[in-house]
Amino acid sequence: MRKFQTRFSSRSVPAQRGVSLIEVLVAVVILTIGLLGLAGLQASGMRVGHSSFYRTQANQLAFDMADRMRANPSDARAGSYARPLSATIPTGTSTAERDVADWMRRVRALPNGQGGVTFNDAIATIVVQWDDQRGSVKDAQTRLADSAQQVRLEAQIWAN
Repeated sequence: MRKFQTRFSSRSVPAQRGVSLIEVLVAVVILTIGLLGLAGLQASGMRVGHSSFYRTQANQLAFDMADRMRANPSDARAGSYARPLSATIPTGTSTAERDVADWMRRVRALPNGQGGVTFNDAIATIVVQWDDQRGSVKDAQTRLADSAQQVRLEAQIWAN
């Protein structure tokens, strides 16, 4: 019986050294870039979600004030609910003043939140404004200038 011997060239073994290490390092770099991209997407999604939460709250507050005025149309049409955006919280005891005070406290829970109501005949315009710096994806200078967001609702208040 003949024996076969396999001979390896002494030159081929050193050429293969370190190749698998380089492959692993390249794979780790690619995986790291992918994970950083996912982290960026997660942060962006959270920022947009928070901005959406504020917008939803502002819409609910605007409709809440419209409902309060519809429940008390005589005071609403008399102008008891009218307030500019920068108004202070009223301290009176009438239904309209208590409604406005409660509503303004809730509006001020938004970041730099302000609320106002104006009338033109039977049409009430309700404005809720807040600072949405976190929701902006623009650069810092533009973000500071454009961060104020508003929800404007026009509602007709019928007399009883």
